[in-house]
Amino acid sequence: MTRIVYRIVPHDGGWAYKLGDSFSETFATHDDARAAAVAVSREQQVPDRTSWIEFEDTAGQWITERADGHDRPETTVED
Repeated sequence: MTRIVYRIVPHDGGWAYKLGDSFSETFATHDDARAAAVAVSREQQVPDRTSWIEFEDTAGQWITERADGHDRPETTVED
């Protein structure tokens, strides 16, 4: 099973959650960024729903792919 770790980091004068080299939008507080990361983390764990996902790779290219609803990653949020 894939494990995804979101990290809360300072970003653009505020806070963001980061996955790999990609940052979320900037939030005013650490708690706001953490709450957003927890929400995203929970959404990724919802089973039995196949859907299309988009993400940015390390080269800055947006990728669209089909995600099997039975193959959800283990997720966590770290400060």
